[in-house]
Amino acid sequence: METLNVALGERAYPIHVGQGVFDRSALLLPHLRQAKVAVVTNTTVAPLYLQRFATPLRAAGIEVVEIILPDGEQFKNWQTLNTIFDSLLEHRCERSTTLIALGGGVIGDMTGFAAACYQRGAPFIQIPTTLLAQVDSSVGGKTAINHPSGKNMIGAFYQPRLVLADTDLLNTLPDRELRAGLAEVIKYGLIRDLPFLEWLETNLERLLVLEPEALEYAICRSCENKAEVVVADEHENGERALLNLGHTFGHAIETGMGYGEWLHGEAVAAGTMMAAELSCQLGWISAVDVIRIERLFERAGLPVSGPAMGADRYLELMQHDKKVQDGKLRLVLFKQIGQAVVSDAASQTGIAIVIAARSSHA
Repeated sequence: METLNVALGERAYPIHVGQGVFDRSALLLPHLRQAKVAVVTNTTVAPLYLQRFATPLRAAGIEVVEIILPDGEQFKNWQTLNTIFDSLLEHRCERSTTLIALGGGVIGDMTGFAAACYQRGAPFIQIPTTLLAQVDSSVGGKTAINHPSGKNMIGAFYQPRLVLADTDLLNTLPDRELRAGLAEVIKYGLIRDLPFLEWLETNLERLLVLEPEALEYAICRSCENKAEVVVADEHENGERALLNLGHTFGHAIETGMGYGEWLHGEAVAAGTMMAAELSCQLGWISAVDVIRIERLFERAGLPVSGPAMGADRYLELMQHDKKVQDGKLRLVLFKQIGQAVVSDAASQTGIAIVIAARSSHA
């Protein structure tokens, strides 16, 4: 097991990464404020892991409230969030009752947002069951639900008390979900960690076959990168925006196609390629660099172009991006591979050209 720390002063918390941490309830018990927890999960994860998780807690005298939600990005909305609140109230959960997110990014985001709102703030813990959640969404305190006009438009910054990332849980992850998670792993190398990107280029196949040592290294390295950024810029006033590489285009894809049609990591991969093409158009990186990024995504089995929604539709949806400032679209682009910047240098025409060139995926 490796343990990392998100150094946010009094709100600091550990991230435990490795095989078997899911079954080590001793890691979790010190972080509970009372002998009662509410475990939020979904219909896919619950049959696999809910009782395995709840049984030792109950044996330790912890009351476990089970909240099982429908599975899918399309359910990341007010109605499903209210289901969490209904259950918390029904079971007389208090402000000191810890909410535990057992699932992927959707469950983590909704549980964290529910915790931020319930009685004006209840503690919560992240137990991510997907690669994407283990390397990205479970760390850093971004919580949200979607709106029909835009992804993650309604939410709060609210940090967990603990993250348990068990690599063994990835053994039940569908291959498509695993590959989608790799998009976020690759992102860290592209924006700020060139040696890690080079490691990924050499070791990608080890991750695809779920080699434990490679997974633990990749998850730890990703979390280290994210933790450093979060500590420097918790509320995304500067450097943290770099973590959104590919996301402005990607969120437009997810919203425009209907939540759940494209997995988040798939949309981010296609969006990253659009960002790379735009950086090349601006003369910041070379065509060879673009090909290098494209080849890595292709080896990971990820799309390198987006759906053909039309440039106008992309641009309309991108105007809802949280990096828009004074009505001006700002994008995460490459100054070079391993160094990203937030920039408004690209023209609407240039963006539209890139979208047209990179939006042919079925």
